[in-house]
Amino acid sequence: MGGTKDNVQHPSSMTSVTATHFKSDSSRADNLKRALLLTYITIGWMTIEGAASLLLGWASKSLLLEAFGIDSMIELFSGFVLLWRLRVEASGAASAERAEEVECRAARYVGYSLYILVVYVVLNSGYGLFIAKRITDAHESVWGILIGLVAKIGMPILAAYKLKVAARLNSRALRADAIESITCGYLSIVLMVGLAATWLLGWWWLDSVAALALIPFLIKEGRSAFRGDCCR
Repeated sequence: MGGTKDNVQHPSSMTSVTATHFKSDSSRADNLKRALLLTYITIGWMTIEGAASLLLGWASKSLLLEAFGIDSMIELFSGFVLLWRLRVEASGAASAERAEEVECRAARYVGYSLYILVVYVVLNSGYGLFIAKRITDAHESVWGILIGLVAKIGMPILAAYKLKVAARLNSRALRADAIESITCGYLSIVLMVGLAATWLLGWWWLDSVAALALIPFLIKEGRSAFRGDCCR
């Protein structure tokens, strides 16, 4: 009888455990909503940034702007993948294993895309320096500098919020997306310095040389996309 009595749980303790579990689920749901909001903001900005950079780069013959725009498109692709992954968890439509599998596959695609961008920058820089000697339109570069300035201010702020939410969700995908936002902030510095120097000094070759400065960032980001046991 004593053993049976000891195994009986008090109703108040059961209620406490249930409340704690509910609070935990509710907290994760709230953080998922925050992560989705941050992802929507990222997708919106990358759409504007990428389209504007590519159009201005084409109009001004600026390889630096074109490369920045292509990198924005790659980050846009990454944002859509992250959006899918977060919405799957938020709706409960797939298992955690399935979400992780898609996450890793997408990481590989992003990594391959970044390496393709490195090849594009190298080939176009060589073409611009030694064959075409293409000259950047300084007027269009002013708008490119403005895009870089907005990215330099906004991306670190957005990344900080992403890192906080990623820690609460223990999400490797969201953390990687935050790192991409930080990288975008660094790339914007290269963009502004390169365009400003070309505009002020009139050195036609500086745009292509500055574009080459993007390569270490792109390679580092590409390697990061392949990291993790699931991507080996």
